[in-house]
Amino acid sequence: MGKSAHSIAAVVVAAGQGERVGGPVPKQYLPLDGRPLIHWSLSRLATHPAIHPVLAVIHPDFAALHEESVAGLDLPPAVHGGATRQESVLNGLEALRVHAPDLVLVHDAARPFVSEHLLDEIVRTLRERRCGVIPVTGITDTVKYRSGNEVTGTADRDRLVCAQTPQGFPYAGILAAHQQAYGRTFTDDSAVAEAAGMTVVTVNGDRANIKITHAEDFSVPSDQTEISTGTGYDAHALVAGDHVMLCGVRIDHDRTLEGNTDGDVGLHALVDAVLGALGCGDLGRHFPVGDATWSGRPSGDLVRVARDLMTERRATLLHADITLMCQKPRLAPRQEEMRHAVAGLLGVGESRVNIKVTSTDGLGFLGRCEGIAAAATVTIRRPLP
Repeated sequence: MGKSAHSIAAVVVAAGQGERVGGPVPKQYLPLDGRPLIHWSLSRLATHPAIHPVLAVIHPDFAALHEESVAGLDLPPAVHGGATRQESVLNGLEALRVHAPDLVLVHDAARPFVSEHLLDEIVRTLRERRCGVIPVTGITDTVKYRSGNEVTGTADRDRLVCAQTPQGFPYAGILAAHQQAYGRTFTDDSAVAEAAGMTVVTVNGDRANIKITHAEDFSVPSDQTEISTGTGYDAHALVAGDHVMLCGVRIDHDRTLEGNTDGDVGLHALVDAVLGALGCGDLGRHFPVGDATWSGRPSGDLVRVARDLMTERRATLLHADITLMCQKPRLAPRQEEMRHAVAGLLGVGESRVNIKVTSTDGLGFLGRCEGIAAAATVTIRRPLP
């Protein structure tokens, strides 16, 4: 999904104090599986190919902590928030004027598990409908009205849904709506849009896209988690061309890797290993050979699918180790660049990724420069089934 159809920016609201979690540090800067909560939320949007820039709105008292928490992400300088969430969103929207986006997403930093699939659906609907778009989930519990402790009625839950973020809007429309709503109180941005007369439509949300609210939301108890390991392997033939793609990096070469996608064996082995760790089959099951859906696509799109599967299962990647095997081209000078690219695709710190290379001492089809192969091992932590 490219950036050409309509430019889409994002505002991530992180200016609150997180009082319900408690402690001297707002919840958005507390660690969640080894990374600050806000790093998860920002990286989910910042690594999406259609969304740029992603602007954080923060409390000025925590500017230094924020910079430390988002190290390694490609973000513009953060904007200071206001006294209320609405003021903070308005500050963020006004700061985007210089980028002149057509469309904008507004996301709460406290929702770290938004998936690539959900972002794709919001972006697609936003571009098609050019109105407000919000993800929602149905209500399974019976909902009661009450006065004090006395039940006064029962709601028709078939007409009720729970709203999530990110919520998408035409940029000029939601900016004007927030300006008109200044000083009034609304519970989310779609309510601001509704009050201004904007049409708002829904898409199916994701139950994994939870909002971190209380201290217990930050982690699954250790006795309720397990460590899983998966391995992956892939090999592709070399054919006439001018470059190879390996671990998301373009490397000039007198041949290229044959394949339905860009032939990136490093990323294919990585995805295969993630699927193995999750117990979700293999590469061929999810991306069948000859499937036109993936023809010519960058292999990074496959990694994003694997990352979504981890998100759905609340799995955390602990480490990924990839070994690239070829005689030519020489890969050692590009190892750190590949490590950086893989970490970005996975949305993790570079310390969780390792890239190794070997020439196989000239043996076999690899030694004859007929192809390139890769093996990967991935370790994840996930809740017990």
